[in-house]
Amino acid sequence: MHDSLPAEPLSHGLKQRHLTMLGLGGVIGAGLFVGSGAGIAVAGPGIVVSYLIAGAIAMLVMRMLGEMSSAMPASGSFSVHAERALGRWAGFSVGWLYWFLLVVVLAVEATGAAKIANGWAPGVPQWAWVLIFMVVFTGANLAAVKNFGEFEFWFAALKIFAIVTFLALGLLAIFGVLPDTSAVGLSNLTGQGGFLPAGWSGVVSGVLAVIFAFGGLEVVTIAAAESDDPARAVGRAVRSAVWRILFFYVGSMLVIVTLLPWTSMKPGQSPYVAVLDSIGIPAAGQIMNIVVFVALLSALNANLYGSSRMIFSLAERGEAPKGLLKVSGGGVPRRAVLASVAFGFVSVLLNLKWPDSVFLYMLNAVGAVLLFVWALIALSQLRLRRRIEREAPETLSLKMWAFPYLTWAALAAMAAVLVLMLFDDSARPQVLWSAGATAVVLLVAGVRELRTRRV
Repeated sequence: MHDSLPAEPLSHGLKQRHLTMLGLGGVIGAGLFVGSGAGIAVAGPGIVVSYLIAGAIAMLVMRMLGEMSSAMPASGSFSVHAERALGRWAGFSVGWLYWFLLVVVLAVEATGAAKIANGWAPGVPQWAWVLIFMVVFTGANLAAVKNFGEFEFWFAALKIFAIVTFLALGLLAIFGVLPDTSAVGLSNLTGQGGFLPAGWSGVVSGVLAVIFAFGGLEVVTIAAAESDDPARAVGRAVRSAVWRILFFYVGSMLVIVTLLPWTSMKPGQSPYVAVLDSIGIPAAGQIMNIVVFVALLSALNANLYGSSRMIFSLAERGEAPKGLLKVSGGGVPRRAVLASVAFGFVSVLLNLKWPDSVFLYMLNAVGAVLLFVWALIALSQLRLRRRIEREAPETLSLKMWAFPYLTWAALAAMAAVLVLMLFDDSARPQVLWSAGATAVVLLVAGVRELRTRRV
């Protein structure tokens, strides 16, 4: 199975520690630190169950990805797997959709980080901060892959340190160990309408609010191709990421809803800041601002890396311009990095100039794309698993649990989330626009397939 894949011309500069931290830190972003407030506002303490459900879907997808990537490491990861399992149309579609998703979301992260930096140094305009961030991370990604790895390692370490500290302080406050705090008991979990104040429909709304915060995990399997031992590295990174992520996400949600009444949460306001303020941590808002700032820059860095490797992989398979294949002496696909940055700059300009019109449509067009990508990953794994078992069973070092039942369960859960989004007024535009974007890409893939067959 390994033999049929071409050798990667990219560098092998990523170490195991880089991949492990990328797996953990890649998913801890502003969606958790700030966006979780919206989830708590609709689900109350039931948000813990929402995170368990969303986290379980993400874990299953990661396990499927880990299985395929450890058997067949490639810089295009799931785009390569989709092509091998379902045909060229699938590899083309999932690769371009994911690239589009990353370069659009990149604009949100650059703009968010610039807003925070502008608050600290109002003399420097927001657009100048965006320019600084884009230039710095473009430079880091152009130089050597280990630079990207080092940036991500320290960014992830800081985010993990922040969450672990938050969990420790929260537990001390819950048991009344901190000065000026008394044990809170379970009153916030059982009062204000009980543990599920909005019932199961609130839990479902919570899932819709938080599931997209798990996007970003996939970059680990893309990065694994640039490590010394891709098969082993991706297996270890996936194993460690899966249970720790649930611990960080579900653990911090439990702390928040135990310490504070859920009715005090406001969408757009960080529940982490609210907790730190309530237990008397000085300058809680500023501390969290720094953590969110780092989280945004970390996601910007990872998205720039992931998008460049995805478009490079597409070019390798003839699904993107061949000119993007040029690799530097250090094994960096510089033209692929610049192509991704160029589109990222366009997205940023649209976000700064027309945030509520043009850019909003683009953002809606990628809103539900992650679920389409995940669904194609699951379908690819269903097909490839049997083929690997037949042709090269020894490469199955990491196996999907309870195959094929949990793969089908994950697909059913994704379909359910999409259907529920259609019935949700705020989420419906995302599904419709994303479906439109996906249809366009599928149409292009179909036309290319027909032309190839004629030739």
